[in-house]
Amino acid sequence: MTGGATTAAPIRVDLGSDTKTRPTAAMRAAMAAAEVGDEAAFEDPTVNRLCERVADLLGKEAAVFMPSGTMCNQVALAALGRPGEEVICDRSAHIVWYEAGGTAAIAGLNAIPLDGERGIFGAEQVRAAQRLPRMRQSPRATVLAVEQTVNLGGGAVWPLARLREVVEVARELGMATHMDGARLMNAVVASGVPAAEQAAGFDSVWIDFSKGLGAPVGAALAGSRAFIERCWVWKQRLGGAMRQAGIVAAAALHALDHHVERLAEDHANARRLAIGLAAVPGLRIDPAAVETNLVYFELDPGLPLDAAAFCAALAARGVRMFALGPRRVRAVTHLDVDAAGIDVAIDAAREALSGAGAPSAAPPAPSFR
Repeated sequence: MTGGATTAAPIRVDLGSDTKTRPTAAMRAAMAAAEVGDEAAFEDPTVNRLCERVADLLGKEAAVFMPSGTMCNQVALAALGRPGEEVICDRSAHIVWYEAGGTAAIAGLNAIPLDGERGIFGAEQVRAAQRLPRMRQSPRATVLAVEQTVNLGGGAVWPLARLREVVEVARELGMATHMDGARLMNAVVASGVPAAEQAAGFDSVWIDFSKGLGAPVGAALAGSRAFIERCWVWKQRLGGAMRQAGIVAAAALHALDHHVERLAEDHANARRLAIGLAAVPGLRIDPAAVETNLVYFELDPGLPLDAAAFCAALAARGVRMFALGPRRVRAVTHLDVDAAGIDVAIDAAREALSGAGAPSAAPPAPSFR
């Protein structure tokens, strides 16, 4: 190469997201052997089996297979609310930050954000957000949405009692309820509370297969049969019919059979990472706050480099994390990163900061090896 150009280091430890997972050999074999048919005509036996499995898992009457979790959210909101109405959610919600304004553009709903603690709000906050007494000039909040686990809350798990509290007040106020369950199975493994118990009382709930469960694509949305019928209209409207989708549904079924309990390994690796990063001078993190597989930490304001520069320095060492704001960084553990990879990431973080004005008197590193 000429002109001083450099070759980027290959990424050896990818902590950018749990969406970075790749299908295992066994999952690929299941996909190759899948029975298929026309999914939109309910003729794909593998998709049908997956939908029955998810409905049973979540304690609902029916389910529908979708290309993505974002589509699950948008279809659910469109089926539950009407344009001009409002959805109450946390300020950090995925539907607010990461769905390209779909809540307004597709469902026609205005988001009313609450200031929860790590994304978890309370019943009285919901009550206060509802516009009472209702006047004809004011929009009506008709949908309540929660996110389990909370992404921007650092993978925080909603306690079952809190879920029941907000569902109860939503019912009292005549609101429909929706659970963004992108990482619901992480919450199940971390808390020991079955998915159906966590989803009880919610009109709609979905789980993602392409995050910690390791499938290449797909999510499934569940609710009453009447609700799923309405969702099919929106799925068709948005181009979500997938035809011979049994190939990817087989990956999701394999994930449910083999990749749920192993989420505990991701949680253990996340704690390992948090403890290691806490020992790196210049980084701020409370390992006790890491409940699942999401690890958020801050760069000390005294450091001369920001989060983007820090992540670039990591990438040069073969480790990927993502900057979320000037000083905030996110790392996500998953089945493609083992304990040895976590140790590589910790060492890379220490090296990235060693020449960046971090304090020289480092506390001793944890003995992981």
